[in-house]
Amino acid sequence: MKPTIKDVAKRAGVSFKTVSRVINRESTVGQELQDKVWKAIKELNYQPNLSARVLRGAASSIGFIYDNPNSNYVIEMQRGILDECRRQDYELVIHPCDAKSPELLEEIFGMVDRSRVGGLVLTPPMSEMPEVLEALTERNIRFVRILSGSQPPDTLSPCVFVDDRTAAYNITQYLIDLGHRHIAFLGGEEAHKSSVERLAGYQQALTENQIDADPRLIIEGEYAFESGVKRTRQLLALTPRPTAVFACNDEIAAGTLFAARLAGVDVPRDLSIVGFEDSPFSRQAWPNLTTARQPNADIARTAAELLVHQIRHRKGDKPTDSEGFYPQLVVRDSTCPPPSRPPASP
Repeated sequence: MKPTIKDVAKRAGVSFKTVSRVINRESTVGQELQDKVWKAIKELNYQPNLSARVLRGAASSIGFIYDNPNSNYVIEMQRGILDECRRQDYELVIHPCDAKSPELLEEIFGMVDRSRVGGLVLTPPMSEMPEVLEALTERNIRFVRILSGSQPPDTLSPCVFVDDRTAAYNITQYLIDLGHRHIAFLGGEEAHKSSVERLAGYQQALTENQIDADPRLIIEGEYAFESGVKRTRQLLALTPRPTAVFACNDEIAAGTLFAARLAGVDVPRDLSIVGFEDSPFSRQAWPNLTTARQPNADIARTAAELLVHQIRHRKGDKPTDSEGFYPQLVVRDSTCPPPSRPPASP
């Protein structure tokens, strides 16, 4: 016969309501009682009934909503959220969206109603769209945002912020310290604030070093390999060519590396390349890419933890603090001092 919640309560010497509170990870139970209950659960091999939680109206799942062309980013986010869901005995509902769709809000509300999730982890660009945040708040749907910034933008909800601007500044300053003056910037979609923040960091470093920004070297595009290839071909047609490229993510950087090889441009001797994210490709490419390490799985895990904390705590409790992440420069083989003079186009 399978053990019941009453068996756990008897073994732990507590009421079955206390066991229920511990299983639902409510903050009202002291650590000593929690330890007793979890010990009893382990000894009896008791399996909590998630269906019963749903029938009681208690959330048993959270949702992850995204619109991002970077497959590695999405995979790492899913992995981090899923790890935390498993730790917290929650299920994960994954829902890709088109942030440009006029039916975006209806689609999100429909997913929440159908799946009965307790809250949502939002990634850019949805996490940075005021109309989405206002609509979720009006419907009392809990959410945690992952967004670009050096601090929380408001007190609307807990968030996990990533300091893209400082990281981009450090990347650009590193290239300047190597001796580069003709540094190109290949951005991502303008709807993603990360691209805007990284451009601001790049421009700040140029300004502080009294280097005039050349508008021909700043090209907007997509966070995608093909976009990196296309824009790098534009750069390599310039006279003089840039001696370094700061790509807004590793996929763009991979496209830059590919286009440089096709054009017979030596990396890093003739063209230094820096990415952003520290994706598996950055370590597998040859030469290995200099980049900024952005721990996406840890960022996502933290967001899920903040969301579950929100779900399990009552209104009026002390608000959950937001968390910040600060990508760090990782120097590898794709960068070096520039040639003695900027190379001409091939």
